[in-house]
Amino acid sequence: MKKTLQLIIAFTLLLELTARAQQTVTGVVKDAKSTPVEGATVLIKGTGNHTTTDVSGQFTIPAPEKLPFSLRISAVGYKTQEVQVYELDGEPFEITLTEDGLLSEIVVTARRRSETAQEVPIPISVIGGPVVEDAGAFNVNRVKELVPSVQLYSSNPRNTTLNIRGVGSTFGLTNDGIDPGVGFYVDGVYYARPAATTLDFIDIEQIEILRGPQGTLFGKNTTAGAFHITTRGPSFTPGASFEVSYGNYGYIQAKSSITGALGKRFAARVSFSGTQRDGVLENVVTDKPVNDLNNLGFRAQLLFQPSERLKITLAGDASRQRPDGYAQVVAGVAPTLRPAYRQFEQIIADLNYQLPSRDPFDRKIDHNTTWRSGNDLSGVSLNIDATIGSGILTSTTAWRYWYWDPSNDRDFTGLSVLQRSQATSLHQQWTQEVRYAGDLSSRLSGVIGVFAIGQDLKTEPFHIEESGNAQWRFSQSTTSELWQTPGLFDGYGISTKSRLKSFGGAIFGQLDWAVTDRLHFLPGIRFNYDEKEVDFDRRTYGGLQTDDPDLIALKRLVYTDQAFKADVDESNFSGQVTVAYRFLEKINSFATYSTSYKPVGVNLGGLPTANGEILLDLARIKPESVNHVEVGVKTSPAANATLNVVFHHTEIEDYQTQVQTAEVGVNRGYLANAEKVRVQGIELDGNIRISSNLSFYGALTYTEGKYVSFTNAPVPLEETGGPSAFKDISGQKMPGISKWAGSFGGEITSNQRDFFGRRARFFVAFDTYFRSSFSSSSSPSQYLNVDGYTLVNARLGFRATDGLSAFIWARNLFDKDYFEQLLVAAGNAGHYAGVLGDPRTYGITLRYTY
Repeated sequence: MKKTLQLIIAFTLLLELTARAQQTVTGVVKDAKSTPVEGATVLIKGTGNHTTTDVSGQFTIPAPEKLPFSLRISAVGYKTQEVQVYELDGEPFEITLTEDGLLSEIVVTARRRSETAQEVPIPISVIGGPVVEDAGAFNVNRVKELVPSVQLYSSNPRNTTLNIRGVGSTFGLTNDGIDPGVGFYVDGVYYARPAATTLDFIDIEQIEILRGPQGTLFGKNTTAGAFHITTRGPSFTPGASFEVSYGNYGYIQAKSSITGALGKRFAARVSFSGTQRDGVLENVVTDKPVNDLNNLGFRAQLLFQPSERLKITLAGDASRQRPDGYAQVVAGVAPTLRPAYRQFEQIIADLNYQLPSRDPFDRKIDHNTTWRSGNDLSGVSLNIDATIGSGILTSTTAWRYWYWDPSNDRDFTGLSVLQRSQATSLHQQWTQEVRYAGDLSSRLSGVIGVFAIGQDLKTEPFHIEESGNAQWRFSQSTTSELWQTPGLFDGYGISTKSRLKSFGGAIFGQLDWAVTDRLHFLPGIRFNYDEKEVDFDRRTYGGLQTDDPDLIALKRLVYTDQAFKADVDESNFSGQVTVAYRFLEKINSFATYSTSYKPVGVNLGGLPTANGEILLDLARIKPESVNHVEVGVKTSPAANATLNVVFHHTEIEDYQTQVQTAEVGVNRGYLANAEKVRVQGIELDGNIRISSNLSFYGALTYTEGKYVSFTNAPVPLEETGGPSAFKDISGQKMPGISKWAGSFGGEITSNQRDFFGRRARFFVAFDTYFRSSFSSSSSPSQYLNVDGYTLVNARLGFRATDGLSAFIWARNLFDKDYFEQLLVAAGNAGHYAGVLGDPRTYGITLRYTY
């Protein structure tokens, strides 16, 4: 221990001594009227060093060892400027930018270095923090409307699917036994639970969305892509932002952020977000609005920067949701192949029940079980960035916590069929990533790193599914009068106690070899090791206590005891090779071939049965094997425009999919492997700034996803009760994928002018999002197709870099009725529910910054 401490002290002193020898470049960036330009990007050409200006337009950046060098300064609405630095005399640079219609160069760190988005040989979409905030995109579900390659489906925070190009996670309901295929990172910290995507964004600097497998640059292997979210960090220059929004349905959102120095070497930032809104559904029994918003979020960061070459950031966050929400309405009824007495319409007629409305967009429900979605996430992280040589050594250590406390009405009616459905869960994870990214020579750069993650997910204390007094009629599978035995199923249910422990480790790296000034060769490799250990124990309880074997047999047709243990592990190599070629200065092309793997999975929602026997072979789910090819061209046809096109083709063997079953006791369906799927398509995106006052963006995707081979899939809803419970759906389309999707938007701004004693711009902006129809069932069903829809959002106001900004906004301006998802009710009686998109919402936002 003593020797270890001495080594740490010696290493710290070495970094400090090295840092003291490092010189810095300081300066201030202003416009032609001497107004400070906040958020301008200052980049040292040929290196990974970059920074942004603060509210006073000031910047400080480490200088390279060799003189001379060039600074490149860019900002939205200004001409990009380069400044040659021949000597360092300690005097700050004064840089004046002139307004222009040119597009600013967006700097990204997707490849663990600073470079412009058009230079990166990866399909990448970048959304700046101001765009996120002004567009009202306060969570990932709104971001999908800006980036049509992204799909997010959420019937509640736990049952959330985040996909890119239609793949990544199981569609519909979540099974905790498999890993997400889309990585979700905040400030370099991997979030393992998809529930994180439903929380409010707090103090966002930038969102980078990488499409395609990402395993040689990021710690956690992902088969479909990654969300890389960067928050605003602490600043030594004092600053603050306060924002409040008011809207219809009682909408109130408040945000605040304060930053500044705590000393010569310490700075801090504290951020807060709170959102409330009344429900958009009406419970006709209680006369109470349902599906409200009740969110709180807090984030704090402490920066210790003893020198320009060493930066240590300690961050902590806590978020909670307490909505009376995530209820779904009955969207329709499908006839099944079951006998007439087992059809939904006959069942509710026998129980003398009627739905509150046959039109789901009346937004009326009569559910008799309370909807609750308690969702808590929190964590701490320690990030160390040390400049060593011509690169940066980064260590990110993190711990995260998730607690889920739900209550659902899974029959979606006012009948007491499933009177309790509560899957309370507790998840903890720790992660450690260490990587080095930098230049190895004048023509060779790269990234190398190691990553480890440990997870512990357990029921807290149990998962409960409990029947009510109408369960007998929905589960009735024979004409025996014994089904009507009083109290037979009242309070009869299952209590599940399970625990999943997992560990994952990886070594990864990628090189960038500049063969010539135009030709780059980028190989990458990764080694993964994953192990999972599950202990699943489900017990029946309640109902009529009887020794009658016939009555016991009926109860077991609904719920049975299940217990199994599984201990699985898997290791594999994956990698990629990319060739990038710049035909002209403004035309950058690339071609990539990559392999990737999604780790081995385990079933945690219960296993189906066949002839009364539990199908234990489904406890273990084989890992996915991904082969991926994409070819793209990034162009800048003019100084004020970009236009990019990408073709992608992905084949996945042993595709991990979530499937529904008619068995009520298989909670949220179960996992299975489809032998092979194929997803391919074309993506087109572009931006144009016609002048400093007028700009547009657009994106269009064509995606085709199908099961190449899925010979043992479950039957669709309308075929429930047929001679077979399984079906060959090879050649049919995969769920959740629209062939066409796109977004288009623009903004018109005025020239800067004095307003309330401040410099401000007036603006009008709009954005649209559309998608064609898609299947909402793992096995295609004629009843579970979601129609295509188009949404239009708009905003109008004025924006100041310092002082008061205000704008009015409207989302779903034309009040379009649409489904986000369709879900089969538990037991497959024929009725299915819909997750409704929000109706038209509107309001006003006031923001003050200094």
